[in-house]
Formats: sequence, structure tokens, C-alpha cells
Amino acid sequence: MSTSVSARPVASSYTEWLRVQEDDWLSELLRARPDVARPAPADVASLAGRLIGQVSISRALDQLDAGVLQVIEAMVLMPNPIAWTDVTSRLRGVPADALLHSVDRLTGLGLVWGDQDALHLIEGVRLLVNHPTGLGRPLAQLTGDPAADPRSLVESLPALAADERALVQRLAAGPPQGLLPDDWTSEDDPPGMISRLLQRRILVRVSDSTVELPREIGLAVRGAAPFGVPRLRPVPAAGQVEPATLDKLTAGAILGVLQNVEDLLAALDVDQAGVLRSGGIGVREHRRLARAAHVSEASAARLLEISLAAELIGIARDGEHWLPTRMLDVWLEQPLAERWATLAGAWLRTSRQPGLAGRRDSAGRTLAPLSPELIRHGAPATRRAVLSPLALTAPGTSWPADELLALVTWTAPRRGPEFASAARSVLEESRLLGILAADALTGPGRALLTGAGDLERTVATVLPPLIDYVLIQPDLSAVAPGPLQPELSRSLALVADVESSGGATVFRLSDASLRRSLDAGWSAQDLHSFFARHSRTPVPQTLTYLIDDIARRHGGLRVGTASTYLRSDDETLIAQVTADRRLTDFGLRLLAPGVLISTAEPDEVLQALRSAGYAPAAESAGGMVFSGLAQRQRAPGRRTSPPPRHTELTAQQRETVVRRMRTGDTATQAQRRTRAIPSIPGVTTATILESLQRALREGEGLWIGYVNADGQASQRLVEPISLTGGFLRAYDHRREEPRTFAVHRITSVAPADD
Repeated sequence: MSTSVSARPVASSYTEWLRVQEDDWLSELLRARPDVARPAPADVASLAGRLIGQVSISRALDQLDAGVLQVIEAMVLMPNPIAWTDVTSRLRGVPADALLHSVDRLTGLGLVWGDQDALHLIEGVRLLVNHPTGLGRPLAQLTGDPAADPRSLVESLPALAADERALVQRLAAGPPQGLLPDDWTSEDDPPGMISRLLQRRILVRVSDSTVELPREIGLAVRGAAPFGVPRLRPVPAAGQVEPATLDKLTAGAILGVLQNVEDLLAALDVDQAGVLRSGGIGVREHRRLARAAHVSEASAARLLEISLAAELIGIARDGEHWLPTRMLDVWLEQPLAERWATLAGAWLRTSRQPGLAGRRDSAGRTLAPLSPELIRHGAPATRRAVLSPLALTAPGTSWPADELLALVTWTAPRRGPEFASAARSVLEESRLLGILAADALTGPGRALLTGAGDLERTVATVLPPLIDYVLIQPDLSAVAPGPLQPELSRSLALVADVESSGGATVFRLSDASLRRSLDAGWSAQDLHSFFARHSRTPVPQTLTYLIDDIARRHGGLRVGTASTYLRSDDETLIAQVTADRRLTDFGLRLLAPGVLISTAEPDEVLQALRSAGYAPAAESAGGMVFSGLAQRQRAPGRRTSPPPRHTELTAQQRETVVRRMRTGDTATQAQRRTRAIPSIPGVTTATILESLQRALREGEGLWIGYVNADGQASQRLVEPISLTGGFLRAYDHRREEPRTFAVHRITSVAPADD
């Protein structure tokens, strides 16, 4: 966005320097620093005022990589104006093209202005850079003594003892401050070498526990490299992953995460989780869902957060429970590629940071998954910052995680202490989703980040074809050697439990899983037909016997609502349940032959009976067996995290802002000229009308002085359109639209300058 150093226009002030820049350059400045563009500055002077604000400067500094930051820190140590030759001579070891790029970057952000003979650093930068290039503050500032002379201290450095010299050299390399041991109090003088250095002012005590090395001492110790070791861009050691291997790993990760999310939300659908008072989900519920999905608690937290971002789960209308939303039903009907695109896209955009779940905040409280405390507005930018370097490499290029993180940290070292931890979480979440595999960016991950090509089609190309069969083993396990068709997958999830997942999924058939299908309304014949139709291996005889045995016992005891009633044609069974001590808490009592009632809820009674070894079935008010006592509930899908904030203007919007600033500058200059010209007697409404009519005839623009109904005076650059009934209709360049002006409120008229 910037030009070469030697080609920049010369100006006497920061505002004038901005004013002589080209419109395209100003537009790029607004893109690089979007916080100064809203609301639109009235003129260039207003823009300059915003650019030198401390908050805006801090945001601009946050964008700088370590190399550019070293250049600006070096400039902080030089007084304005700064010659380009001083920058190049003092930053030895930094390539000339890198220095030129750094200065162009700084001028492009409006932090430095001027030409190569006189570069000026914005004063606000000096206030924000506390320890430039790792050096301390000047001796006079540390001691509060303007007359403090550091020259004698520098001359005394060769006489330091070996231990004193080692400490001074360490502080000179940066950071310049050191902590005193905890057992030293402000009333005590530190013993030994630190005490000697303090007495000689080579160290200055800046607080009860901190000492600092003055800047002049640090510069003297550094010698030929006063600004430290050059901060050159790290180059990660690149490897290469074979395309077939990468696609295989990608497919396994995608199929695994889709299955895990489906299992997790199926468990939440069956047994909803409560919402904590502070938001989020409790520890017990979190562990239960993790067990149900056969994943670790950390993975379960990430999957819950991703599901929330995709609006597959939400808070129920009562505000007390986490439930699936209607979006889950839609999502389950989509092809696998679309399902993954929904999850990955939501993760990339969400302002929630899943990796914070389970950690402690500043008050020592554990952050729960799904809680509002996990919101971080910078999370989307962090994800792109971590993954974008890999998106610029050739397909299949792998970088070690530590070297990638070192490069990402170099690109913006001011991001803060939380960034390193957040960046590692991004890598873990990327591997979980299949965006990264074997430290390389996958094909779907590249398409997701760059937006190039059809994302769903890219995902579909790496996934194996769907299958419609399983292999039932004599030990009552069912192996799916690939991704199952959606209908078969849902049916199998009802009649079996997932034992392990990955490239091949292993399901376990058991009494509980088969009884679950009978609870859902399946018959024994339905189960026999299902296994015969979908098993590529002979159905084991043990499975056939098990189905018949469970079906024979199923429904011998039925549960309904009275509050709750239990009925059975088997009076012996009723007597057995009544006498069962494990059920005494439910207050069962005989209402009629074969009928018991309880004050507990039907779901609680069903669960207790099953835990006690019975096989009850739920029934509706009409006496029909059905899958549950309550209609399936769905959360309304309210957004529980704020949408990402978009502050960047479009190119067209930036052009409009620049055009308005130019118009505002012209108006300000015209207003100054008007004030400088003495008022001319005899300027009346008649002369104003004559000037307006002449401008209409000749098609000329005008500067008019105008006072509105509130008595506010302003200068307007207009192009007259019509003049009738005491009103001027004209195009107002400031508002960029036609306006109507009362002639009696026009105080002055002057031709517009070319």
C-alpha cells in the first residue's frame, strides 16, 4: 500500500503529509486501521487526530511482526527527525530489503511519516513502547534527577567484578528489569553484589521487588549491536505427506468427528443436561456425555462447543436445560460432506474458545463448557493467524507444531500471554476436525481457509463411499468397515452401542441395546429382518435366541401416568415389584388387581425398574407401547455467543470516506478564506439571487454560506439544479445527495474553485 521511502511527498506536518497522499493510499490506510474509519472522519485533520490516539496506535502496533517491531523500537531510541541512513547503520545484520519493507509498513499504518532524510515517529508510539529493544528507561527518568550523568557510570563498567558484570550483561540483553527475592523487604538493603550495584546507580530500584538497568548502561554493554540480535523471520523445517496418506488420515478424522458429534448429541437428546447458574454444563453431565460418545472429557468439551457454534444445541425455553435444536434434525439428514462443512465453518467463525473449558479463571474458578466465560472476540482471528501460514504452502507440506507456533508468534509478538495457549488449542481442534493431519493442512482444511473451490465437493472426494451392511460376529459385535448410510447408521445406533470408532466402527449388541429398540416400538420380527437384511455374515444363532428371549419378557410390566401407574396381567410380577426393597422410595401401592401407582415421575420409575433388572415398557394414555413418555423436545436455537464483529469497510465504502474527507478539506479551506475576507456592504438577497441565477445559467458550482433552522452556520459546496419559490434545489457534495435550501438563509455565495 505504500511507496518507496525516497518517493514519499515532503510535508511540514503529519496532517499535511496525510493530505498530499493519493486517494488509493488513504483508502488502504483505512483498510489497515479500520477503527479510525467509523464514523467517517469529516476531513483529513479529523483522520490525523484519530490516528494519533493511544488506543488506535496500540491496535496498529499489535499488527506488527517482530522484525517491523524491532525497527520501530529502534526508532523510539532516536530523536525526530530520523535519517534513513541512521536506521540502516544501527540495525546491523538486518537485510536492507527487510528494513525498507519495515519502514514502508510503518508509514502504511500511519505510525511513521516523512521522507528518507527526515522520518518522523508519531509521539504516541514512544509512550506505548516501554522497553524498546529490551532496554531500560533513561537514568534521569528512573532516578527523577534531570542532572543525573550516566557517563561516569559507563566509564566505571570495566571495574565491575565478574558476578556483577554477568548480571549487568544479562539485564542488558533484555528484559532490563529483575526481581528481588521474596524475603527482601523494602526496609532492607539487598546484600552482596546487588547492593553494590544499587549504591553506584548502575541498577535503580523501581519498586519494593524490582530493579532496572538504565538505558545508557545497556547501550554501552551491547557495544556494536546496540539494538540487539536481528529478529529475522523463522523458517520452519518443511516435510511432505503423500496425497494418498493425507486423504486417508483426513477421511478418518472427518468420519470420527461426525460420529462423535452424533453420539454426543444423541446422548443429550435422551437425557438432557441442566444449565449451571453461571451458564454452561456441570461436571457430572459433561462426564456422562463423554462416556456416551466414547471420547475424552477434553474432546467432549470441544465437540459441545463446536455443536453450540453450529446451533445444533441450545438452551431450552425454560432456561434450565441444554437440548438439541431443530437444526440437529436437519443436520442429520444432510450428506456427510455438508455435515462437516457446517461444523468446520461454525468453528472457524465462532467467537467462543473451546480450549478454555476446564481451565481456571483469575479467581480460581473452573470454566465450564458452554459457559459465557469462554467467549473471546479475537478467537476467529487467532484461528486464521495460526493456520494461514500453512495455507500459503504447497499441498501436503507439513511443519512441526512447535516451529509453526514460533512463526505465528513472530508474526505478532504483542498478542499477549494467552495467545500461545490459544494457538495450541487451535492446532488440537484442527486435528480433531480433520483440518490438519500429520502436521499438514488437509484438502478440506485448505478449501475452508481460502474459500477456493466447492468445499462440500472437496470433502466428498476424500471420503470413502457409504456402505449399507455390517459384519455381525459370533461374540455379538457388529463391524462397519466404512461409513454407513444415514438410515442404517441411525437404526444401528438404536439397536447397538458403539464400542470403538475410527476407520471401522465396532458396535456391541446387548440385552440393554435390544430392549431399547423394543422400547422404541420395534418388534422381534423387525429385529430379525433388520439383521438378516444388513449383515454380510450369517446372523449368529445366539443373537436370534437373545432377541426372542428379550421380546418374550418385554412389556410384561407397563408404566403410565397417574402421576405414575404400573400395570401387568401377571399378578405375581406385581407382587414381586411391590415387595422389592430397591423400589421402596417410589411409594408403590396396589390400586387394583394388577395395578400399582406411584407419586414419582414416569421416567424415574422406568429407570429404577430397569436398574432393578425388570423390563418395563412405556405406554401412552391409549395403552399403546411407545418409545418414551414425553414428546421429543427441541431448544429454540437461540444464539448463545455474540456474532463476530465486522469492522472492515469495503473498498467502495473506503472510497466514499476518502471522497468525503477531501470535500471536507475543501470546505474548511473555503471557510478560512471566507473568514479572511472582510464583509462587503451591499450583499443582499437580491445579489445572492443574481449569483444563483448566473450559476444556474452557466452550470457552475458554488460555495454557499448557510444557516439552518437551529442557527448553525456551515459552508456547502453545491451544484444548483433549480431556483423556484424562494428555494434553491442543488446537489450537496458533502451529503452526496440533492438538497433544498431556503434562499433567505443563504448568507454568502462564491464561485467554486476548480
